[in-house]
Amino acid sequence: MQDKPVQDKPVALVTGANQGIGFQIAKDLAAKGFTVLLGSRNIERGEAAAKAVGPNAVALQLDVTDLASIAAAAERVRKEFGRLDVLVQNAAITKTGDDAQTPEAYVKTHRPSLASLDEMRAVWDTNVFGVLAVYQAMVPILRDTPNSRIVNVSSGAGSLTLASDPNSPMHSNFDATYAASKTALNGLTLAMAIELEADGINVNAVSPGSTRTKMNPGGTDTVEEGAAEAVRVALLGSDGPTGTFTHATFGAIPW
Repeated sequence: MQDKPVQDKPVALVTGANQGIGFQIAKDLAAKGFTVLLGSRNIERGEAAAKAVGPNAVALQLDVTDLASIAAAAERVRKEFGRLDVLVQNAAITKTGDDAQTPEAYVKTHRPSLASLDEMRAVWDTNVFGVLAVYQAMVPILRDTPNSRIVNVSSGAGSLTLASDPNSPMHSNFDATYAASKTALNGLTLAMAIELEADGINVNAVSPGSTRTKMNPGGTDTVEEGAAEAVRVALLGSDGPTGTFTHATFGAIPW
């Protein structure tokens, strides 16, 4: 039987890490002493991002909508690093295509009566089913790593409590595609947290807030601010909470 590779430094995998919030999370965790695996659909972009992060970063080809890509990534993590201390599920999309839309236009075209089923499936394939697929592939490695944890990057847009409040700004912006996908992600987060309680693996959801990225060019916060809560929760030990949904400034967010 082949011995597992010796890796003394903790290892973190961040999906969708070649740009935006994911890149900043990877950068911050590398600065905290992690070997950070930057998951990226495009390996060239991932390698460029890893080079920008520094010597503690490694590019990992990972398309969360491709089961073969996920399986290969898990195999590489197991063989090359032999551990996975933190899994940050950050990869997400709001829609297909690169055409820019204002938030108002987006919500209008993604109401339940108008939402394209094909586009909804594509968004949920990344934001929901992709998260579950990566979880299923990586959880055996997480279970073999003491004090491991999972951080799912969600959104306040997915809060049913806020969306159902007529006085909340989230109320009029709740759509059937992106916002509802984050509601589903929150449900997955709780299901994962409950499943892994006996293993001592904490699973939490975080909201980056209105972060200015390519996906959200009208955001009001910097990527550093958007990444802050995911990094904070990723650094919590096994005595930290599990099954929570939080934001760096607002604290606990209602489900």
